[in-house]
Amino acid sequence: MRPVVKAAGILAGIGAAVGILAFIYLMNTGLSARETPGALETALALRARNLTIGWHARKVTNPTQSNPELLAQGREHFADHCATCHANDGSGNTDFGRGMFPKPPDMRLARTQQLSDGEMFYIIENGIRFTGMPGFGTGDTSAKSSSWALVNFIRHLPQLTEEELSEMEGLNPAPPAEIERRLQERQFMQGGDSPKPAMPMPMPPHKGDHK
Repeated sequence: MRPVVKAAGILAGIGAAVGILAFIYLMNTGLSARETPGALETALALRARNLTIGWHARKVTNPTQSNPELLAQGREHFADHCATCHANDGSGNTDFGRGMFPKPPDMRLARTQQLSDGEMFYIIENGIRFTGMPGFGTGDTSAKSSSWALVNFIRHLPQLTEEELSEMEGLNPAPPAEIERRLQERQFMQGGDSPKPAMPMPMPPHKGDHK
């Protein structure tokens, strides 16, 4: 029993040391989502990501073959559903992406491109816990087809052209103010009131102002 007790004590000591180091790290860095993860945290996060992907997912083969029609489907779906965080070019350089922790990866680089098609599909369908990546799978055939189209498009990201980027800009979700403007214009065209001008944002009071 002594070796077992000794081993348990060593493991407990290692666990305590890791816990103390993690506490010190958090006290120094805080929990701000705007920070850039350090090298150790990045390595641990990548390891955790790889562990969360089901082992069987790595062996799943892509049932589709990339072609212009499938790429167009994936491009449209990506622009409408994914670009808010990942950007049209897959760089992750967006307002949402920069404010997330961990930051969305640059999917044009090896960290993503070296994943198998099955692993990409698994991430799209199931998401990744403790990150901003949701799971989009619903179990139906149509959703799976869309996910495979996205896999093919992600593979294509390193070769994305300026023409494709321009097309995607027209497919991105409109901001709320633009949606409201379009609704007002449609109402006007149907005989309603004239579109109302956008209300200016109130200016913050100057430091010397008094109520």
